[in-house]
Amino acid sequence: MNEATAQNTKTALHQNHIDAGAKMVPFAGFEMPVSYAGLVQEHHAVRQSCGMFDVSHMGEFRVSGPQSLELIQWITTNDVSKLHPGKVQYSCMPNGQGGIVDDLLVYCIDEEEYMLVVNASNRQKDWEWIASQNRWNATVADESDEWSLIAVQGPKASDALQPLVQESGIAEMAYYTFQQATIAGQKVLLSATGYTGAGGFEIYLHNNHAQKVWEELLAAGVEPCGLGARDTLRMEAGFCLYGNDIDENTSPIAAGLGWITKFNDEFVDSMRFAKEKETGSTQLLRGLVLEERGIPRQGYDIESASGKIIGKVTSGTQSPTLGKGIAMGYINREHAGLHEIVWIRIRKKTIPAKVTRPGFLPKA
Repeated sequence: MNEATAQNTKTALHQNHIDAGAKMVPFAGFEMPVSYAGLVQEHHAVRQSCGMFDVSHMGEFRVSGPQSLELIQWITTNDVSKLHPGKVQYSCMPNGQGGIVDDLLVYCIDEEEYMLVVNASNRQKDWEWIASQNRWNATVADESDEWSLIAVQGPKASDALQPLVQESGIAEMAYYTFQQATIAGQKVLLSATGYTGAGGFEIYLHNNHAQKVWEELLAAGVEPCGLGARDTLRMEAGFCLYGNDIDENTSPIAAGLGWITKFNDEFVDSMRFAKEKETGSTQLLRGLVLEERGIPRQGYDIESASGKIIGKVTSGTQSPTLGKGIAMGYINREHAGLHEIVWIRIRKKTIPAKVTRPGFLPKA
């Protein structure tokens, strides 16, 4: 372990990762596993069977009180009034200047209680932003240090997990719902969510129970996976990564997140986004599939046929499933038509790429 990783926070599963021979790296203020057996093997395990991730670095805020709904409805773009207990919603928080403070999950615990799950790197910033907007005096508590989070992902996730769950029927849980459950004798919040596009569950549990559940999953044959595979999996699914594809300078409309931007009620930047939706964004987040060999990376220029720079890659990788280079990036609107060919500059070469919607896997 180097000096940089020694200064990072360790999750409750840190020793489990060390014992499994994980390669550890600093990430968002934590020391996290980037890989165990290798990125490609872990990626295929999740796509084809089942794998699990320690994502305990994520932040959890509990918002409660008679006006908790009003606060969350104001600070997020989605329509929180559509939630009911046991339902989850993907959303984002605008920053009042047309950009995004963070993207997040909103869990409706009951009519006056919600859990917000935010990105680890944005935890302090999110906390301060929510406090600055809380004119309803809703109670907001940062419970991040109390929770561990294990994501069990893949088409066989329910087969691997159900024998450990006291409650039956987890395979029938609808996408973006959750329930209280008992796993390996421990009370948990079991959520049918994930960040891989492969299906599965996320398990929220108190830190002192995390090792037991992780070890039970290992014994059940679930492959441990690191942040490397998590990134290639989310890339193939076309999911945005905060800090790459969305940030303080990108709007949800340009990012293709109009589906989580509802105008039923007023929220931060709602008038600005409504106007942008009407007039159109100057740049659009698109998927890109390379037509020749090459690996696109964040920051690479996207060019037109004449060599004019028309955008930049925000995320890119070699897709283990497709065997091709894939990317996401913002492209000037006039060049962002689906199926159009653009060029990505990789060092001294330009590689042709087809413009697509983000999300690169064949529809099931």
